[in-house]
Amino acid sequence: MINLKNKKILVTGGRGFLGKHVVSALQKHGVLNKNLYVPSSKQCDLRKVSDCEATVKNKDVVIHLAANIGGIGYNKNYPGTLFYENTIMGIQLMEAARLAGVKKFVTIGTVCEYPKNTAVPFNEESLWHGYPDETTAPYGLAKKALLVQGQAYRAQYNFNSIHVLPVNLYGPYDHFEDFGKEKSHVIPALIKKVLDAKQHKDDHVVVWGSGRATREFIYVEDAAKGIIFATINYNKPEPVNIGTGKETKIKDVVKLISKIIGYQGVIVWDKTKPDGQPRRALDVSKAKKEFNFTAKTDLKTGLGKTINWYLKQRES
Repeated sequence: MINLKNKKILVTGGRGFLGKHVVSALQKHGVLNKNLYVPSSKQCDLRKVSDCEATVKNKDVVIHLAANIGGIGYNKNYPGTLFYENTIMGIQLMEAARLAGVKKFVTIGTVCEYPKNTAVPFNEESLWHGYPDETTAPYGLAKKALLVQGQAYRAQYNFNSIHVLPVNLYGPYDHFEDFGKEKSHVIPALIKKVLDAKQHKDDHVVVWGSGRATREFIYVEDAAKGIIFATINYNKPEPVNIGTGKETKIKDVVKLISKIIGYQGVIVWDKTKPDGQPRRALDVSKAKKEFNFTAKTDLKTGLGKTINWYLKQRES
């Protein structure tokens, strides 16, 4: 266990979607603002070794959230960029942290690291049982490389690096672009699409894929709490899943969003567009066992909170 209250903590990507919630969770755990370092990408370009070295200097804990990430469309258009930038940022930052004497390094991985075809729910032990889904493989493998680096550094240097695997996130501050566009994630993109259809009085909405693919979603505030619990309590080389353990078909997510918003039009599925991985759900028993983490927010409640937040943003 590590007491974070008096530790100097670097949160890369701390101004992003997940980062804002992780910073808030740290503050709720008693971390003083003067001990929190949350540089912007302009202040600290992790693709540069010199910036990595400067930003980890005199830090006790690093929570590495910074990533170049997006939806299916973004992954399809920029696979080389996603592989290179996510790999190089993490590798350089971890090496700089090791050399600077950082006491704990927390890498935030991704469910995209898991094989395309593996038993559901995904157990951490199955991580190497196959190749990831092709649509997100470059990003997933970039993050997987950091798992290997952390395990190797622990073995050779006794460097305390852990690897946390959150499932699909949703909630306030996410990217609310149209589905399939650059930075869009499934839930915020669907929320925007359905709200736009209701506002414009459209009689139908077109959604990518078949709707049969399943996903597990965790409300971002729950995910942030899980990451903090792991930072405080988890000190093992094996990766650990952060999720709800509940699997939902995309078509059911769309129905629930439509019901909450009050949209009664027809959902048209564009089957020429990719579904991505056929099924995705995590075994979350290790997080419960190792640091007593259980997600508290059910999908309906989380969607309601997210939609209300987004409506306020649209109004302002």
